[in-house]
Amino acid sequence: MTTELAGIGAGLWTLHSETVRPEWVDYNGHMNVAYYVLVFDHGTDAALDRLGLGEVYREATSGSVFVGEAHITYEQEVHAGQRLTVSSRVLGYDSRRLILYHEMFAEGLDGVVATNEVLCLHVDLRSRRTSPIPPEVRERIEAAHAAHTALPPPSRAGRAVRLSSRRPVQTAQC
Repeated sequence: MTTELAGIGAGLWTLHSETVRPEWVDYNGHMNVAYYVLVFDHGTDAALDRLGLGEVYREATSGSVFVGEAHITYEQEVHAGQRLTVSSRVLGYDSRRLILYHEMFAEGLDGVVATNEVLCLHVDLRSRRTSPIPPEVRERIEAAHAAHTALPPPSRAGRAVRLSSRRPVQTAQC
């Protein structure tokens, strides 16, 4: 493994933090859902930079990453002035796609306050279509994925939006 890859996957990545701004607070007195997305997007950018798929990559190659799907869970409220930290990991990948998983933590609160799972698509910006991830970038993704799969799996990953019932559905008998 090259020196460049040696530290890429060591544990969860804590690459981004920022403070909840007063203008992000809605009429319910907590951070509005749109700003969770914003903070997680900043976390995604930091993770893509770590993998060598960020803005520098785009400028050098005309390749980039688009988010094709995202899922967020909201676990605890956060308020203006709280410092947020995003931890990230690589959950999966193939030749054209990458799944990143983020957990948000807030100063003064115990546990996860929100999670975000994103499906990233590698795109050729000239054709605006998906394209294979170059081998040198894929090596970094593989190294990160190997390290991250050694960690306990995140309990909120792979969730879907659905209604669930605690009791079986009753059907009418004729």
